[in-house]
Amino acid sequence: MRVTPQGLYCEPGDFFVDPPRAVPRAVITHGHSDHARPDHGAVLATPETLAIMRARLGEDRAGRVQQALAPGEAITRNGVGIRLVPAGHVLGSAQVVLDWQGSRIVISGDYKRRRDPSCAAFEPVPCDVFVTEATFALPVFRHPPAEQEVARLLESVRLFPDRAHLIGVYALGKCQRLIRLLREAGWDRPIWLHGGLMALCALYEELGAKLGDLRPVPMERKRGASGQLAGEIVLAPSGAEATPWVRRLAEPVVCAASGWMRVRQRAKAKGVELPLIVSDHADWAELLQTAEEVQAPEIWVTHGREDALCHALAQRGVRGRALHLVGRGEEDEEPEAAPAAADGA
Repeated sequence: MRVTPQGLYCEPGDFFVDPPRAVPRAVITHGHSDHARPDHGAVLATPETLAIMRARLGEDRAGRVQQALAPGEAITRNGVGIRLVPAGHVLGSAQVVLDWQGSRIVISGDYKRRRDPSCAAFEPVPCDVFVTEATFALPVFRHPPAEQEVARLLESVRLFPDRAHLIGVYALGKCQRLIRLLREAGWDRPIWLHGGLMALCALYEELGAKLGDLRPVPMERKRGASGQLAGEIVLAPSGAEATPWVRRLAEPVVCAASGWMRVRQRAKAKGVELPLIVSDHADWAELLQTAEEVQAPEIWVTHGREDALCHALAQRGVRGRALHLVGRGEEDEEPEAAPAAADGA
């Protein structure tokens, strides 16, 4: 593997992994748009990731040739064995396992180690080189149990029955995970959604992730009328609370579900009244745990606090290399802004 302006390139196999621009052949780890870009010639991914790409990018832009590779299956291209192993990040997310001439490299994509009832769990794969993300690669980031954060949310709903609870989430992954966690915690009432979240929730349902009773937030009643959905839970893209759309809700408690809610200044700057530390990435301890489990003598580090993680790895006798890949962001942890125009649903 080598780093190019088009991203990580497997030279003997002649393909890229999560390239930031269109290429002839790409292997895609998951459907977030900082990893799944449009207009590749050929795309190899899990069936779920391909379905998500078609939903988000359009059938004609999700790869002119689309090849699904399910976990447990393997193919060979130019002598390079390719497998996809669950990464635990979002539905369909996968690590890319490449075997060539007796050596193995694993590209993690984004991953988390916590249980997620909306997708398959991460599976560590021993390898010679492990390519890891580093979104939360600082010791301050220690994620609490997501179930604990959901319990805090439900307690707030109990304490403020005259207010709606509006939670900012990312449309792919965080939204559906939070819904499933709420269902497991016993919330069997309808969960109300901003229109920008409806399509991917419907796709999750089609792909077998059952989410229960989901309803679009009703249109605003007469101007000046009191808000709706007091005592209810509403999910929306971040930014919806700053648009006229929010007038539909009864004195909303503004919440946000993100690993970044560990940083109080960030929560305060965003006007978040109830920060919920629910992350779809590995925290500091889990990054180091994963490095130990994959037993790789060399670890390459992508977006995030690359230098901090490389330093910690060196103290453990592991060679670290910061890749400084372009085109990687916090998209899946910084929820999408609400559409400028109200969705009408």
